[in-house]
Amino acid sequence: MKKLVTTLVVLAVLLVVFLLLGPFYILNEGEQAIVTRFGKIVDTQTTSGLKFKMPVVDNVTKYPKKLLSWDGDAQRIPTKENQFIWVDATARWYISDVALFYETVGTIESGLGRLNDVIDSTIRTVISENYLNEAVRSTNKINQITVEEDVSLENTEDAETLRNLTATATTQESIKIGREGLSNRILEQASAFTTAYGITLQDIIIRQIRYSDDLTESVYTRMIKERNQIAEAYRSYGRGQLAQWQGKTENDQKAILSEAYAKAEKIRGDADAEASRIYAEAYEKDPEFFALFRTLESYKTSLVGMDKIFTTDMQYFDSLYGTN
Repeated sequence: MKKLVTTLVVLAVLLVVFLLLGPFYILNEGEQAIVTRFGKIVDTQTTSGLKFKMPVVDNVTKYPKKLLSWDGDAQRIPTKENQFIWVDATARWYISDVALFYETVGTIESGLGRLNDVIDSTIRTVISENYLNEAVRSTNKINQITVEEDVSLENTEDAETLRNLTATATTQESIKIGREGLSNRILEQASAFTTAYGITLQDIIIRQIRYSDDLTESVYTRMIKERNQIAEAYRSYGRGQLAQWQGKTENDQKAILSEAYAKAEKIRGDADAEASRIYAEAYEKDPEFFALFRTLESYKTSLVGMDKIFTTDMQYFDSLYGTN
């Protein structure tokens, strides 16, 4: 009996010592683990719960099982036509083979370093193999857009004419791949390298593309040129309206002057006729006085400034010098 008690006590002590050494570990939801013994992988766990390991000799390394994010630095990359752009990308990834990840990478920080090398290199390769339009656009809808200026005029016909003059239809080169296609191509090429590290890429997205300073300047120059063309259309329309109104004004002026001239000529004709009638009546009443009056009136204009008269024999001077 005493020997049995001693045995039980020894077993209990050994059990307590065993439990104190930590034979169990907890794997939380969203975690996975590698169990190594003297540096060699002896077990992998991908489900949550209470897990067993050999105390002292076994080490447990835990990794996240959820999706992780990768954010790279913006890169200045030349496109196929040698136009430099800044490309900023992001990606989502997860550890698909925890044992391979442990053997080839070891830590999450090292895994991010490998992703930096692979993804940055792949982005540079894909972008440099394609034209600028493929990187900045995803569809060809821009070629179906017609930009119309907001024209407000009382005359609807003039407003429509000016709107047609200033309308600009975009004629960009059609794309075949597009930004989304390039992202998928980057994902495909990068995944071929990351699987060797036990990493699976969920997606790679080109988050932002920014023009370099020289390319931005050329874009601004093109925009200024387009606005100048629209401004010239406005000026051309204004010059046409000016010519139209000037022509209308001149025509109205000529019509008014012509009508006034006709009225003046009519009045002058009526006045001359009335004067002739009065003169005729006056002549009939006293022809001699009328002749004298007309002659004296003529002297007022003909003798002014006349310095010399060489003869007075002319009948014209009878009223002045007499007939004798």
